Amino acid sequence: MIREAGIRAFAAAHRDGAVVVDVREPFEYAAGHVPGATLMPMAAVRARLRELTRSRPVYVICASGSRSLTAASQMASAGIDAWSVAGGTSAWAAAGGPLVTPAAGSGQEAGVRR
Repeated sequence: MIREAGIRAFAAAHRDGAVVVDVREPFEYAAGHVPGATLMPMAAVRARLRELTRSRPVYVICASGSRSLTAASQMASAGIDAWSVAGGTSAWAAAGGPLVTPAAGSGQEAGVRR
């Protein structure tokens, strides 16, 4: 069974320094991601499982929560305490969660926007 964290639970974990893995594609991540999230595109999850901690929960996020369910399942099968973030980055942003976004025209991250 895959566990899902609602946005409120995820926000509390994020404030406490949670490990966050974003499984979207690089262009999606670059357009706006949760501060501190590590990019690990869905296609790379299996190959990169050794990079993930087994000592703390890992919160997996995508755009809407679909890919994160699949990735969290793969992680859980490898013994990782993985939680899919319900609603994904879309729900996070809609709830007022901060996003790291690119600076206009620079190709560089501008910082956090709420």
